[in-house]
Amino acid sequence: MDGTNPPTSETARLIEEQRAAQRREGPPSARLRIERLYELEDMVRKRADAFADAISADFGNRSRFETSLLEVAVLISGIRHARKNVKWWMEPSHREVDLNFWPGAAWVRSEPLGVVGIVSPWNYPLQLALAPLCEALAGGNRCIIKPSEHTVNVSDLLKRAIRETFKQEVVAVVLGGPDVAADFTRQPFDHIVFTGSTSVGRKVARSAAEHLTPTTLELGGKSPAVICPSASMAKAVKSIALGKFLNAGQTCIAPDYVLAPRERAMEFAELAMAEARKLYPDLGPDYSSLISVSAFDRMTAAVNEAEQGGAKVMRHPAPSDRERRILPPVVVVNPPQGSMLIRDEIFAPVLPIIGYDSLQDALDWINSHPHPLALYVFAEDRREQSYVMDNTRSGGVTINATLLHFAQEGLPFGGVGASGWGAYHGKAGFDRFTHQRAIFRTGFVNPANWLAPPYGKRARRLLRFLMR
Repeated sequence: MDGTNPPTSETARLIEEQRAAQRREGPPSARLRIERLYELEDMVRKRADAFADAISADFGNRSRFETSLLEVAVLISGIRHARKNVKWWMEPSHREVDLNFWPGAAWVRSEPLGVVGIVSPWNYPLQLALAPLCEALAGGNRCIIKPSEHTVNVSDLLKRAIRETFKQEVVAVVLGGPDVAADFTRQPFDHIVFTGSTSVGRKVARSAAEHLTPTTLELGGKSPAVICPSASMAKAVKSIALGKFLNAGQTCIAPDYVLAPRERAMEFAELAMAEARKLYPDLGPDYSSLISVSAFDRMTAAVNEAEQGGAKVMRHPAPSDRERRILPPVVVVNPPQGSMLIRDEIFAPVLPIIGYDSLQDALDWINSHPHPLALYVFAEDRREQSYVMDNTRSGGVTINATLLHFAQEGLPFGGVGASGWGAYHGKAGFDRFTHQRAIFRTGFVNPANWLAPPYGKRARRLLRFLMR
């Protein structure tokens, strides 16, 4: 934007306002960044119950405990980690100087990118909006958030909370539907973070490319859980059932399907359903609704398609409820090739179990599909663990559990290939939302002057020395 034409949308106006403040005030100090992170934590803490109520209202029912555990607690941990470390992250990183350039000095300076746009999804509408905000603020940026239109109550509350906590020239929220989101991603941000489906992620990347805006895309995919021959079946069942049925399967890194030794596939399925019944005996307030009737209908049709195609289907005894969008846990053994459960990301409390004849067959299956966001390896034998990781690719891995790599602030979180690019969390997020500016300062002697034309004997001798 050159400043000669008025902004054409709310997003464009906010970018201009935040850029003007950035030019006027310069990069924020470590102290100011820490203050903003305190303000962010205070905002989340004071409104934790209100956020849980708003999220539950948007879902129809969303376990308040799961919101507190998977959104609020995870956020607070990330904010504290950034607040504790941001001063050290900001320190210049000194680099080695080649002998030929002594006595010069070289270092890398981490500088704010500018204005960061955050497009957040509906499935974890608080955590996936504010986690990138936390690290963008630690990086010294200003931010504009576009939350999902599918979670109207929490998006309205988020806008009010941000407005009451931060000046609009520091953090702002833009509300609206797909047209607003399309305009948002077309704007000349300095960076865009998008969390959502692969298909929409491609559209975001195309829109951002118009301004050469760098992006971080956290996308979905079918994240497998591999039961290796040495795995503890009891450990695997408990972890996979928990990771799958939390939030009714509406988690981007939930185990999408299980690969188990063929002779143990039915055993695993029976144990998984027993575990689901133990976790959610009556589908009470701890069990979440699906986000929409269309999601309920899509997954009901997918299960029926698999059953008609010859798959063994095990259903939780509680009745499903389309009006309330309650779909009880379902386990499907060996759904047919080409069926929706095999083809598409599930994002619901439906767990396919696929039998394999050898561990290599299981890895061939994984590698015949786009790279997943997460991979879960269950093996007591470390050689099997290494074999699986050496012969697959994924955004992240948890061994002998599910989801937990996401909760480690010391680990980058992101996808690879169709599951996304770029990573954040902790120091990785600070690095993602800063420009690593390379700086060299000459000493009392500038060796380049000795190599300037006209190229006489001294320059030729120096060149021979450099090429020795």
